[in-house]
Amino acid sequence: MDTKTFKLMLVLMISQFVAIACYGQLYMTKTGETSFFSETPLENIVAVNKQVLVILNTANGEIAIKMQQRSFHFPNKLMEEHFNENYMETEKYPAAVFAGKIMEPIDYGKDGTYPVHADGVLDMHGIKQNRSLKGQMVINGRQITLTSDFDIKLADHKIEVPTLVITKIAEAIAVKNKFVLVPKKP
Repeated sequence: MDTKTFKLMLVLMISQFVAIACYGQLYMTKTGETSFFSETPLENIVAVNKQVLVILNTANGEIAIKMQQRSFHFPNKLMEEHFNENYMETEKYPAAVFAGKIMEPIDYGKDGTYPVHADGVLDMHGIKQNRSLKGQMVINGRQITLTSDFDIKLADHKIEVPTLVITKIAEAIAVKNKFVLVPKKP
């Protein structure tokens, strides 16, 4: 290889490295927040999980979200026990995972608010289901905030509700997410 070709290859490699370093950053949080709400005539059920792991690759829009089901906390300890033992079976299915890709092209170097949606697979209670989740992304300096609201039908993930309490739990659960992501440190 001659010197001219070597220098050209070196310049190309350096420019690719700079492009990845500037634009292809991993952003993450370990303290994302997911909450859900179930409204029925007899009783409202609300729970919050503030230990959600989220990783976003700004180079390709890939996003991964993982939460331990036991990290959901309820105002009523009996509800929490029923959630873990009877409905989510957290011993058998400890985590819920969404792996997907943000479909809109985003300039992560430009502050602003962007409507987004991610297509991917939601794996919950042992059932994988294709989902398209809509949300909003706010870029503010080196911080990205993602929010989304969507419903999960219990039947879609084979989460069975005993007939004795069927009137206490809605068929679809309203889920809200708020993830504040910062650049991942090497």
